[in-house]
Amino acid sequence: MARPHLQISPSILSADFANLERELARIGDADWAHVDVMDNHFVPNLTLGQPVVEALARVSPVPIDAHLMIEAPDRWAPGYAEAGARSVTFHVEAAADAVATARAIRAAGARAAFALKPGTPFEPYEELLDEVDMVLVMTVEPGFGGQSFMVDQMPKVRAVREAVRRRGGEIWIQVDGGVSLDTIGQCVEAGADVFVAGSAVYGAEDVPARIGELRELAARACGSRSDG
Repeated sequence: MARPHLQISPSILSADFANLERELARIGDADWAHVDVMDNHFVPNLTLGQPVVEALARVSPVPIDAHLMIEAPDRWAPGYAEAGARSVTFHVEAAADAVATARAIRAAGARAAFALKPGTPFEPYEELLDEVDMVLVMTVEPGFGGQSFMVDQMPKVRAVREAVRRRGGEIWIQVDGGVSLDTIGQCVEAGADVFVAGSAVYGAEDVPARIGELRELAARACGSRSDG
């Protein structure tokens, strides 16, 4: 199948929370702004919620990619689409009815995606590919930024890519956690298309240049990928 455009989604978890409009402007060359929503229940951290996402969507130069690390996404996820997020990701570990949640997100006007924690296998959720636009494979334990990349998640990325190839369709594969200049090539080669990078982007002296570097490395690695 044709490979989707490689996309960079900087995570504002590594941005200056006191100046989020300015921090969003710095990533205007990216494809998405990745917004981590954490409730201090599903993960041991507390960030921001729907009213802030709605405010960010009004000023962001790129679409909002909302990653819900929360309990009861069945109840809350559609509201993030209604608030302006163009892509909404929920964790299968937290969803009571993943199919219904994905359909509700799409009905509210956003792309739907499901996420897998490092310890969660993909195979039990393969049938859910029919209901979503993207799969997020976590390459760190969700909850905090700045963690080390978990290379042992690359076989899972390959498994998702193979399932997408078998089933057809335009389903993106996203990786989140420890993505950097040193690791993005491994993610591409495993089959990922969308790359969440937090400290690798916002920790750079020149943020637009860093986004460009990540794109270049991803494109270079794509040339050697078997499905590229």
